[in-house]
Amino acid sequence: MRLSELPKRRPAVVDIVEEHMPNDAVARRLRELGFVAGEDVEVVAAGPLGAEPLLVQVGFTRFALRRAEAARVRLRADGSAA
Repeated sequence: MRLSELPKRRPAVVDIVEEHMPNDAVARRLRELGFVAGEDVEVVAAGPLGAEPLLVQVGFTRFALRRAEAARVRLRADGSAA
C-alpha cells in the first residue's frame, strides 16, 4: 500500500521511498524529512478539494504532502516495525 492510499488515522510503517529516476530530488527530500524504513506514519487529515494536500505525521512531526509525493512512500504490508 502507498501512503496516498492509507485511510485517515490508521497507523502504518514506512517500507521504502520509491525513486522515479537516478538521484531523485523528491525521494531524497522525503527521506530527509524522515520518511525512512521503519518509521511510524499516519495520515492525519486531507484537504477539502480533491483531498489534497494530505496532512501526514511521520514520527512526531507533521507535513503537508501532495498526493503524488505521498504515492512514492510505500508502507509495510504487515504494518509492524522491524
